[in-house]
Amino acid sequence: MPKVTRGQHARGESDEPAAPGAAPVSYRRAVTRSAGRPRAAGWPVAAGILAGALGDALFGDPRRGHPVALFGRVAQGTEDRVYADSRLRGAGYAVGCVLAAAAPAAVAQRLTRGRPWLRLAAMAAAVWTVTGARSLAAEAERMSAALRSGDLPAARAILPSLCGRDPAQLDETELARAAVESVAENTSDAVVAPLVWGVLAGLPGLVGYRAVNTLDAMVGYRSPRYARFGWAAARLDDVANWAPARLTGMLAAACSPAVGGRPAATWRAMGWYGGRHPSPNAGRCEAAFAGALGVRLGGTNIYAGVAEHRPGLGQGRAPEPDDIRRAVRLCRAVTIATTVAAAAAAAIGGKAAGAIGGKRE
Repeated sequence: MPKVTRGQHARGESDEPAAPGAAPVSYRRAVTRSAGRPRAAGWPVAAGILAGALGDALFGDPRRGHPVALFGRVAQGTEDRVYADSRLRGAGYAVGCVLAAAAPAAVAQRLTRGRPWLRLAAMAAAVWTVTGARSLAAEAERMSAALRSGDLPAARAILPSLCGRDPAQLDETELARAAVESVAENTSDAVVAPLVWGVLAGLPGLVGYRAVNTLDAMVGYRSPRYARFGWAAARLDDVANWAPARLTGMLAAACSPAVGGRPAATWRAMGWYGGRHPSPNAGRCEAAFAGALGVRLGGTNIYAGVAEHRPGLGQGRAPEPDDIRRAVRLCRAVTIATTVAAAAAAAIGGKAAGAIGGKRE
C-alpha cells in the first residue's frame, strides 16, 4: 500500500491512483470549492446601474463639485496649453484626455474585482455621475414654462443649458424646436449611451464615454477654431454613439404610445429622415422623436457664428411649447426602458460569464 505523508493527511490528499480518466484529487477539490463559491460578476453591476439611475432621478446633478465639470475645466486648461490648428495635435489632445479620465476608472474596476459590494457602490456612483436625465428634463421643462408664459428673454437665457446654438434671434417656434431636438439627442448622449457603455465595459466604459461626449461638446464644432483641432474628438463621439443613437430611436418607437405616437410611424420616420441629418447619430434620435411627437424638426442653426442647415425631419407641424413637455415624457419612458434593459443585460451577462468560468476552472 502506498505510503501517505503527513502533509497529504493534512490536506486530505492521497497517493492512491485515480480511476482511469478521472481528474487528480487536487483538481477535483479546486473545482468543488469554486463551484460552491458564489459568483458576483453580474448582480453588483446590475444593482449599481439601478441605484445610480435612481440617484440621478432623485437628486440630479450636484450643483458644486461635479466630476464632469471638473473634467471639463481640466480639459479646457489643457486645450489652452496645447491648442494648434492641427488634426494631429487635436487627436493627441482628445486621446490623452479620454485616457486620463478612463485610467482611474479602470483601476477602480480592478480593485473592486471580487468585492461585490464595493463594485456595486462604484458602479452606482459612476452611473449617477455620468447620466443626466433629471437635469435634462428640468431644463427642458423650464424652457417650456418660459415659452408658455411668453417670456422669450428667459427662454433664450435657458437655451445654452440645453444646446450650443445661438439663441439671440430665435422666436418661440425656433426655441421650442431647439429644446425638442436637444431632448431627443441628449436622451441618447446623457442616458442610453452611458448605460450601453457601462454594460459593455463597466466603469471605464461609463467614464470614458462621458469624457468623449464632453470633449465633443467642447471642441467638436465646425468653426474656424475647431474644424481641425476638434476633428478627432467629433469622430470619437460619432463612433461611441453609433449604436446607442440607433437604440435610442428604437426605444423611442417602442415608447411612443406614452406621448400619443405610434411605434410604426416613429420607426418609419427614423428610417426615412434619420440619415438626412449631417450628424450620423443625432438625426436618428431627432427623427424618431419627431415621428413619435408628430412634429417637424430641422432648420437653420447658428453655432459660434457659423450657420448650419439641417434638412426637415418628420412630416408634422412645427413644435410648440407643450411639445417640449411631451418630449420630456418620452425621454423619461426611454430612460426607464434603458435602465431596466441595461440592468437585465448586466445580470444575464454576469451569469453567463460565471457559467463559462466555472467550466474552464
